[in-house]
Amino acid sequence: MRGIAFWGLVLVLKFYLYYNLVRLFKRPLFRWLAVGLGLISILSMIGGLYTLFNNFSGGISQVSVFSNYSLALMISFLVCELFVGAFFVLDDLGNILAWVYHSVRKRERETGGGNRRGFLKKAGTLIGGIPFASFLYGITWGKYNFTVHHQVLDFDDLPAAFDGFKIAQISDIHSGSFDDATAVRRGIQLLQNQKADLILFTGDLVNSYAHEIEPYLEDFRYLTAPYGKFSVLGNHDYPMYKRMFDSDEHGQKNLEQIKAHHKKMEFNLLLNENTKLEKNGEYIRLIGVENWGRSRHFPKKGDLDLATAGCAENEFKILMSHDPTHWEDKVKAYDKHIHLTLSGHTHGLQMGIDLPMFKWSPIKYVYKHWAGLYKEAGKLLYVNRGFGFLGFAGRVGMFPEITLFELKKK
Repeated sequence: MRGIAFWGLVLVLKFYLYYNLVRLFKRPLFRWLAVGLGLISILSMIGGLYTLFNNFSGGISQVSVFSNYSLALMISFLVCELFVGAFFVLDDLGNILAWVYHSVRKRERETGGGNRRGFLKKAGTLIGGIPFASFLYGITWGKYNFTVHHQVLDFDDLPAAFDGFKIAQISDIHSGSFDDATAVRRGIQLLQNQKADLILFTGDLVNSYAHEIEPYLEDFRYLTAPYGKFSVLGNHDYPMYKRMFDSDEHGQKNLEQIKAHHKKMEFNLLLNENTKLEKNGEYIRLIGVENWGRSRHFPKKGDLDLATAGCAENEFKILMSHDPTHWEDKVKAYDKHIHLTLSGHTHGLQMGIDLPMFKWSPIKYVYKHWAGLYKEAGKLLYVNRGFGFLGFAGRVGMFPEITLFELKKK
């Protein structure tokens, strides 16, 4: 019932908005444009709801081009309609208050009042074109606009042999969402072009099913780095959505297939374990934990004690942990100092403002650490914005990321 009531309100909003748009403009061309946008909005809503009830029933699975675009358009229209609708409501409230004021004062409206009527609606319509254009770009080209973020990290106790060592990180591939194999391969090639010493992947290989990655196994196997490729699991790699599997055994079999796919891609999957990376007689520790998320909906398989077994306090340590809440809740206060933690998971919500001196996304009200570099208690966390996308098949201002770290000794 709540769902029906919600979508009923959405329909009322759409009718209110496009009815007012048609009345706002006098030129027939603009009126027909408003009618056309309204029809597209309704059709995208129907297609998006069909996708939600069929493709995503019980969880998130591999999707089609139709489901990607219908759901993305539905979300794009809804966000922009809410934005523009706020201006329309304010304008109408202003008219109602003015009518009440003049009725009480028993005065007629001033002659100039008619010229001011609709100003907020026209302003909102013009301003609303900016986010709408951004959404259209995000669901067509933005979701494959792979961007390299360079990070130089200085450490006092970095072994001298690793001064200048380069690490490339990707996260959240979500291969089941891809609808353009050529664009994906372009992103993989961009990763290879960074010529990193080490390549790390911090989880969420698929949306739900192991077979989603199979079209890209050879492409990821193609990646090479002198010190290898390592990975961990993310929350979507586990059988989170039990309704999608016939039994627990089926879900576990799916997980084992995902692990096997890491091996086929020649990624060394670290499951609560660590390894030494040696160079010129010195070494650093690379630690990988299974997923640990603060939310009760996400599996808590990560075990720092097990993963750091054999690690000494004075060793330089890099941790791969998919969910940044693990760093906030466990890693920062852990008795063994971990210099750098690499995470993903948030996707930066796939929408926001991402500028060199300023970044913002609504996801910040859910996750304290959601994109980029953070330093607290003498420890570093980097949250990758993700390589793929999920649910909303687009990237609005928060583009898919390849991170290239360069370690420097102070």
